[in-house]
Amino acid sequence: CSQPGNILIMLYTNVTTIKNFVITGFPGLMPKYYGPVSAALFLLYLAIAAGNIFVLVFVRYERSLHKPSYVIFCHLALSDIMFGTVTLPKIISLYWFNDRIISFYSCFAQMYFVHFLGSTHSFILMVMALDRFIAICSPLRYNALFTNTTVSALCGISWFMPISWMFGVVFDAMSLPFCNSNIIVHCYCDHLSIINLGCENVRSSTVLGLGLAMFCLLLPLGFIVLSYFIIIASVLKTSSSKGRIRAWSTCTPQLIITCLYYLPRLFVYLANFVGYTFSASVRIVVVMLYSLLPAVVNPLIYCFKTKDIKDSLKMKFTIMLILIKISGGFF
Repeated sequence: CSQPGNILIMLYTNVTTIKNFVITGFPGLMPKYYGPVSAALFLLYLAIAAGNIFVLVFVRYERSLHKPSYVIFCHLALSDIMFGTVTLPKIISLYWFNDRIISFYSCFAQMYFVHFLGSTHSFILMVMALDRFIAICSPLRYNALFTNTTVSALCGISWFMPISWMFGVVFDAMSLPFCNSNIIVHCYCDHLSIINLGCENVRSSTVLGLGLAMFCLLLPLGFIVLSYFIIIASVLKTSSSKGRIRAWSTCTPQLIITCLYYLPRLFVYLANFVGYTFSASVRIVVVMLYSLLPAVVNPLIYCFKTKDIKDSLKMKFTIMLILIKISGGFF
């Protein structure tokens, strides 16, 4: 198997026109582990696709779940499927077929969708927090304020807003002259890895990308933290213990999903802020975990932590078992 260093395109001038990039994957991974790693990533992709498609189909055809909360779940599931589809097939082919080359424009297209979907996911989580905030703090007004139409519009805005922002970031990065190397030390094309290959002062591109990332991360996170702080205060004021338990149970799935998405990211950003530097291999593993683990876990949370879905699944399985027993009695 070819190693990344053997594929490196060296420059004979100060600046070159790069036609392809080389993706390293996990640095230092020995060739004997390529097969198991690619198989594990393939199974991960199947789990992401199967779990989230199940959520989409089940909510679509189960009329009792046509509620605002589940509309939001469907938008999250769709973004998870798309993110996995944008990133994982290339990593799998990298280790299955030693296909490390990605074309210039394909790389920037992947970068666009990686950051676009990450931003969209963050804003959809903010809509989820708003849903729980109104449901618990203003329950009598919830049905009037938070209809399926309203929540669909809010989720649509969450998808639409990052479109133009990410085009600006991508075109800025594409305009950079590249030199020294065309090797991307990551499992996919992302903004930071690409601009680090620029041979000019990339400070403006770094500030642009970091500023937009902080906006897309911290604005929704600030709203989410404030919302749940008010929710917790409201729940603690509830005199009925049954009411408190019910409120916590409706918030738990959303809170778990939000923590899975934000806490690992905050850990990485805070570590960088205090000057702690991860090795390239550790950084990539952590990024892959916080990018893809929620996409695997979220459908399980929807199904086993949400009462409406659990009840619907139990009813479906009960009906299926009864039909099997009835049909078995005729043979």
